[in-house]
Amino acid sequence: MATVYQPLHDDIVSRLDPEYAAFHKEHLLYTPLQHQLPWDPAIRQRPTVPGGSEPLKVGSTRDIALSKFSVRVYTPEGAPPEKGWPVILYFHGGGWTLGNIGAEAGLCTNMCKRAKCVVVSVDYRLAPENPHPAAVEDAVEALKWLYSKGKAEINIDTDSIAVGGSSSGGNLAAILGLKASQLSPPVPIKLQLLLVPVTDNTADATGATHASWRENKDTVWLDVHRMEWFKRNYLPNKEDWTKWDASPLFAPEELVRKAPRAWVAVCEMDILRDEGLAYGERLRKAGVEVETQVYKGAPHHVMAMDG
Repeated sequence: MATVYQPLHDDIVSRLDPEYAAFHKEHLLYTPLQHQLPWDPAIRQRPTVPGGSEPLKVGSTRDIALSKFSVRVYTPEGAPPEKGWPVILYFHGGGWTLGNIGAEAGLCTNMCKRAKCVVVSVDYRLAPENPHPAAVEDAVEALKWLYSKGKAEINIDTDSIAVGGSSSGGNLAAILGLKASQLSPPVPIKLQLLLVPVTDNTADATGATHASWRENKDTVWLDVHRMEWFKRNYLPNKEDWTKWDASPLFAPEELVRKAPRAWVAVCEMDILRDEGLAYGERLRKAGVEVETQVYKGAPHHVMAMDG
């Protein structure tokens, strides 16, 4: 009998979106996830999330090497605006452990084509080889490069910069939203797009701080065991869990007040749901314009399953 690696528990499947549950039964029940296999960096060559769409045709795709990592630049078709293209600096998900420069290309090209903006996808260094704060350092370097050289190198409007990301990438985008005002010179970010973001790395299965960790501990794809595996890879030192450049929910109030407006998307069946909502509320109470969206019946990874 085949091993079921991703079971659908009764209390979970009754709350899942039926279309997702059908996809999971057909494609994912017998598929082992990376944390269920012996560690091998080659695992990163597998698609981070199944069910994604094929990349759309854009004007151009170009890779640019920075100091210890690269970025992939997606440019729209057609002529740029007079001041240059608006731009989003984007960070893929994968628990700071998985993914590569081609990750989430479907989403990136959709943003590029439909929002008519340049998308700069960051191939930040990954754990466990490069634990915290390597990914944060790369995120900051990418933002500084974009602001200082983006106009000359990729024809972007440096007055129209957004940051965004999914899951661990949403964590990095939120941290950049806080750090931008501290940089020299400060970088004026217009928007942070936070998709199912990690905001509190102290959370655990007790649900003491975020009930969704208890309610959804056996959820599909990102259950408690998988999230703990990601956290151990990226944050092996427990003293780092409460640092705001790992857990932006704990950022100082003066930085939160300076954060850019935000669009925060969370999924009802995700253990990370409540910490994403809590971060949106933290921003809102500090006077930041925030819109939050809860996707009913959806598990964590559904954002990347647009195929």
